Amino acid sequence: MDPITTLATRLGEHLRRFNAQVTTAESCTGGGIAEAITRVPGSSAWFEAGYVTYSNIQKTRQLGVPAALFGQVGAVSQEVVEAMVRGAQAAS
Repeated sequence: MDPITTLATRLGEHLRRFNAQVTTAESCTGGGIAEAITRVPGSSAWFEAGYVTYSNIQKTRQLGVPAALFGQVGAVSQEVVEAMVRGAQAAS
């Protein structure tokens, strides 16, 4: 098993142990994290949703990232990531 699939499998084991689910919010990874998760048999029990918002417009539309934030700190920044997480949590 490749290292990424191993990590995704371990994530699923931990989530099942705590009866929890995960949602992803991705940009530069282009859905790669969600793809790795859904490769794991049984992941539908613990993978709720995945957002791939590559453009800033979609980060704002789908995840509620304030448009002004991109001009202030740039699209690839901790602040934007945190806003994406909050948006994904609110939608899940």
